[in-house]
Amino acid sequence: MSLGYAEKLSYIEDVGEVGMKEHFDPPRVLHQKIERLGMMLRKSKHLVVFTGAGISTSCGIPDFRGPKGIWTLQRDGKALPQASLPFHRAMPGMTHMALVELEKAGILKFVISQNVDGLHLRSGIPREKLSELHGNSFMETCPSCGAEYLRDFEVETVGLKETSRNCSAAKCGAKLRDTVLDWEDALPSREMTLAEEHCTKADIVLCLGTSLQITPACNLPLKCLQGGGKIIIVNLQKTPKDKKASLVIHGFVDKVVSGVMNLLNLQIPPFVRIDYLHIVISKALSSADDRHTNWTLRVASSHGPKARLPFIKSVEVSFPDDEKYKAAVLDEQPFQLKRRTERTRAFEIGLKINFMEGCGCSSTNINIPFDSKVSTDSSNHDSGSIIQRLKDKAIEDSCCGQNAVIEKKDASVPRSEVTVYAIVTNIVNYVKASKTLELEPFINGTVKRRKRSSNITRSSQKRSHISS
Repeated sequence: MSLGYAEKLSYIEDVGEVGMKEHFDPPRVLHQKIERLGMMLRKSKHLVVFTGAGISTSCGIPDFRGPKGIWTLQRDGKALPQASLPFHRAMPGMTHMALVELEKAGILKFVISQNVDGLHLRSGIPREKLSELHGNSFMETCPSCGAEYLRDFEVETVGLKETSRNCSAAKCGAKLRDTVLDWEDALPSREMTLAEEHCTKADIVLCLGTSLQITPACNLPLKCLQGGGKIIIVNLQKTPKDKKASLVIHGFVDKVVSGVMNLLNLQIPPFVRIDYLHIVISKALSSADDRHTNWTLRVASSHGPKARLPFIKSVEVSFPDDEKYKAAVLDEQPFQLKRRTERTRAFEIGLKINFMEGCGCSSTNINIPFDSKVSTDSSNHDSGSIIQRLKDKAIEDSCCGQNAVIEKKDASVPRSEVTVYAIVTNIVNYVKASKTLELEPFINGTVKRRKRSSNITRSSQKRSHISS
């Protein structure tokens, strides 16, 4: 997945220092530093977290500059690493989900990311509390009205180019653009402005898994120093900003963050991935006689009629109530079945949705009642509550595959019934992982909590300016 992303970039000779040596604090020193970091975060009033490639390597996404990074291996003429799963199926790691909990607890105020993997948004960090300085491989934006579209597939271009899709906002329809910067693209003003504002307010800027090499992004943490704030760096390599930091921790980011969460007596929440699909049924009277209905069933993407469903391998169609109707297997996209059935017969269509590699279970089943009439009813469900119930059930059962209807609507051309389904396709529990370090939680004081209910990270800028 990294190679695919790297190949889309324009060629540049100087990508900064690569093959950087990794450093590890001795266990006792690491323990002491984690305790100190925990105390500092406990007292923080405006925590900003600044992230780089190091928080996503545990998610199966290789970095660029580490000992086994893309650019390091390219420089040495070595084979590039193989992705452990498709990029669009990469899931947030322990650190991503810990940040979600810190935000819900009211400790974390803002996240600034140099990564293009989209994992912060996928994890549940609110969009208004996130600056993705170098873009998002799964995001398209409308240059006319500003609408954003988070996709379940990787957008095909980089460099803020037009994509093959249009804005669906009312009275707009402009061509969408990708959001990922190429080397010479300037950082987006909105993302940069928010990042600067929060770094200026911050009493702590916590830098996680970044070499802090690429300007101007790497200079953002320094803005907190003007108001008496502190910089903390957690990274395996030394950085040009280490001398400015109040605390430098050389250790795996996940290990450090999980230790801090234990100290703060906060649980790292599970990650539950929800994917969406449309089931479209179009019906018409047969032209041959008035006793039959011609109908088409289509399993479609929620991202447009021409978009593929990257998480579905095949669809098995059956008719459990009526053996006279022949079953079918749809193994090529678009997943579509055409049939002619008697008008007077009502029956059920059974769909077995078989998932692609990278999903947490092999399939899910959906049953659809069918009659010959075309419904004209549209209904909006409380999608937020439905999705939360799906997530709660997945966590309770420790498995995925649950699905539910979140919307029903009809389309006039052609006359069709459209049902939108939400499906749980992955669940990851971090409870065991969060016990990596046996650190005692703070006894005095409590953390104020709110009610809860190829392609990689990369640094850019005008990104050709390397900090010394």
